[in-house]
Amino acid sequence: MAVQKSKKSRSKRGHRRSHKGLKLPNLYFNKEIGKFHLYHHIIDLKKNK
Repeated sequence: MAVQKSKKSRSKRGHRRSHKGLKLPNLYFNKEIGKFHLYHHIIDLKKNK
């Protein structure tokens, strides 16, 4: 089992976690139904009209 030699600093921990921030979803506005939805997700056109 890998065990570190010494405690990692707050700075190093922050650099390691830098990519874990929350991101907004990529939304697409569909002009046909007038609503936003996610790319590559199926929407039911009958239900949304």
